[in-house]
Amino acid sequence: MRSVKKEANRILFCPVFSEFFFKINIATTEVHLLPYLLMEINVSGIVYLVGAGPGDPELLTLKALRLIKNCDALVHDALIPDEITKEAGKNTEIFHVGKRAGKCSVPQAETNALILKLAKEGKNVVRLKGGDPFVFSRGGEEVSILEKNGISVEIVPGITSGIAAPTYFGIPLTHRDAASSVTFVTGHERVDKEKKTVNWRDLAKSSDSLVIFMGIKNIEFIVEELILGGLDKSTKCAVIQEATLKNQKCLIEKLDNLPDKIKDKEFLAPSIIIIGKIVEFKVNNNITKVSDVYLPDINKVQLYNKSQK
Repeated sequence: MRSVKKEANRILFCPVFSEFFFKINIATTEVHLLPYLLMEINVSGIVYLVGAGPGDPELLTLKALRLIKNCDALVHDALIPDEITKEAGKNTEIFHVGKRAGKCSVPQAETNALILKLAKEGKNVVRLKGGDPFVFSRGGEEVSILEKNGISVEIVPGITSGIAAPTYFGIPLTHRDAASSVTFVTGHERVDKEKKTVNWRDLAKSSDSLVIFMGIKNIEFIVEELILGGLDKSTKCAVIQEATLKNQKCLIEKLDNLPDKIKDKEFLAPSIIIIGKIVEFKVNNNITKVSDVYLPDINKVQLYNKSQK
């Protein structure tokens, strides 16, 4: 935990406690008394719910980096690269609470309890989540629990993979000649939901571009429903795995062939799926280093950063 002097500065200049400290006439030279005062008023820490972006450490926001470097405790998900977590201070407590499909993971209830415990101990906590903390990330659930327990929360946006993945591969999500709307949708709703909220047949008609998160497992069902909803089976699609990371790869294929190609090329989670005419407007992104790009008429294409040529 931070030194007594740093804690004094944080508390003494907090409006909530300014009147309290004025009444007891504590001076900044009397910070040795602060630990006892903190025990009396039971000061909690603050939780920063931070988006880490899609994976590339250079896509981390400056604010996120500052908070990571200065927090007392870092609680992070599975998809956060080591290059980011190692930016934490040498005295920072680090907790891995990642969730990956088909693998052992920390239950959400335990994660909530851990964050709450750390905050009640007076620590400043960074809850670091991949992408944006409020896009298919349970961030809203975590904030609700913290607020119910009187813990202050600050939310720091991050770049969601739903935007970063297509952008890195030169696929615009909107275009005056192809798409005036884009829909972000989960391809894997909670299995215990009483009523499913995603109607793929309606989405086939209502949105120019679809960006699907966590859709690999259910891709056969999704494609079938979209075609039944009226979407042309020759519609171009893109599947992007591990976007912005060194092992990223992209598949471009027609809608009706998509499930078979995903299996053939062994695309796995985490992947983003983009469906719509917009995929036809793909351009080359010469900034991105891409490991593997699978195209209908090309077996393998290597793209490199200009600086590496």
